Amino acid sequence: MANCEGCPSKGSCGKSSEDCGVKQIPENKIKKVIGVMSGKGGVGKSTVSVMLANDLAERGYKVGLLDADITGPSTVRLMGLTKEKAYSDGVHFLPVISEKGVKVISLNLMLDDENSPVIWRGSLLSSCVIQFWNEVLWGELDYLIIDMPPGTGDITLTVMQQIPISGAVMVSLPQDMVSMIVTKAINMANMMNIKVLGIIENMSYIICPHCGEKINIYGSSSDLAKRAGSVLLGELPTTPGLASFAEEGLKADPDIKDRFSRITDKIIKMV
Repeated sequence: MANCEGCPSKGSCGKSSEDCGVKQIPENKIKKVIGVMSGKGGVGKSTVSVMLANDLAERGYKVGLLDADITGPSTVRLMGLTKEKAYSDGVHFLPVISEKGVKVISLNLMLDDENSPVIWRGSLLSSCVIQFWNEVLWGELDYLIIDMPPGTGDITLTVMQQIPISGAVMVSLPQDMVSMIVTKAINMANMMNIKVLGIIENMSYIICPHCGEKINIYGSSSDLAKRAGSVLLGELPTTPGLASFAEEGLKADPDIKDRFSRITDKIIKMV
């Protein structure tokens, strides 16, 4: 079981390293893998992924961030790494390291122009993500955060089958249509025996800048977590401070810092 030592499952899957299908380079020792999913695009999944990675790094953990949204990568901009490039040492890909010490890999770190579209079929997209797992020199990590693509298609299925995910965090909005689509992602995770850690409800409300009143712009908070048999990890408001938190980490809006820190506390306990 040579590959099991560096795998988050530590051999608990009951399969030999030859049978499990999960490859791991010997130098990589990753303790926990957290997939951030939504099933729906535009709900702030990448923002949550970056916030979680930054918050964990600020706490002293060794953290990696894998951008699996190949056709719509945004973690590079959110991490402030648009001037950086990822390279190979001839054997492995080397991730770019952010100011907070987060190791980041994304296809946008390998493109000459970040505006160039990636026009690949599903098999190539899936292969790229698995290369990020198999061939990136992550080293020792306490947490690897995977920013998953929206939907329940090829890439998501490949990640769930070939990367040992310790738990999945779902990102949703308080809208019935979005909740329905996110429920599909939750059901997919359950079918693949991936533990759903809980749901983060993004853009849940706004705070009036004049009177401080909390306004639920999409109506009352959804009961998605209850209906899906999961837990609500927390609610995040629609505010400029949320975007600056993703980019600036714990130096940003104190309220956002406190709210997301409580969410991180729950994730650490559950994963």
